[in-house]
Amino acid sequence: MNEDRIARAALTRLFEPADKVGHALVARLGAYAALRFATGAQPAHTVPGITADELAEALRRWAPRIHDLAPEKDLAAIERLGGGFLTPDDEHWPAALNDLPDAPPGLWYRGNLTGGIPGPSRSVALVGSRDCTSYGASVTGDLAYTLAQRGICVISGLAYGIDAHAHRAALAGSQGEGPVTIAVLAGGLDRDYPSGNADLAAAIRANGLTLSELPPTSAPTRMRLLARNRIIAALAGVTCVVEARWRSGALNTAHHAETIARHVAAVPGSIHSANSAGCHRLLKEGNAVLVSDAAEITELLAS
Repeated sequence: MNEDRIARAALTRLFEPADKVGHALVARLGAYAALRFATGAQPAHTVPGITADELAEALRRWAPRIHDLAPEKDLAAIERLGGGFLTPDDEHWPAALNDLPDAPPGLWYRGNLTGGIPGPSRSVALVGSRDCTSYGASVTGDLAYTLAQRGICVISGLAYGIDAHAHRAALAGSQGEGPVTIAVLAGGLDRDYPSGNADLAAAIRANGLTLSELPPTSAPTRMRLLARNRIIAALAGVTCVVEARWRSGALNTAHHAETIARHVAAVPGSIHSANSAGCHRLLKEGNAVLVSDAAEITELLAS
């Protein structure tokens, strides 16, 4: 098996998502040499762009994980689940991830990869509150269903609330071509998180994909959930925040989208609704375009 592929699978377990030192090592040395360096198989040396203190701290951080590295076992596990592992050399690698300054070394997937992963020009992220209102659920359903009818892939994070409504409505609007919806998870794909959306995840895999930068058995954490948002933002040409509180993880996704020059949109809500305060914040600060239907999102996607 390709040593670069095995090294990248190992690095997804060794490095936390968005580990800046780890990503810098891969960029400078390549995946195989970076793995040897990080695990002590190759003597430590200075690396341009990384200070000695940063390297020393990173090596201490990685050391406890070295004995857990079993990339062949992880690759076999994902194959048993009917999935696989993508690297930047693969045909179906989503080139959009290369726009991230901290792109993952590889991407684990489950589901229907036959049509590949649509590019940003054919993908929209719909994100928002877990504790959404009936208004947020209704708007999300209308947007996702209509986007799917237009052949646009709906991307979200499988969370309760807006995410789940987006995935379900996209599945209902499927035209049967390519992945209609993609869920990006913050843990290993051997278990669906949250578990209450396991049936939804199974339905997504039948018509689309579940993706993660983390190998099987990895548990979702708050840091991983936030880091996952950058992948959602990168895959989509437009990130639309449907409903979000003043401090919401959905705003984090919007920030990532803005950072890599993707379009950001927001749906307005009632001035009395705390669940729309984050959307109004984005609009007021000029970081998002106001949208009220799928046609306006499609127009933004094409611009």
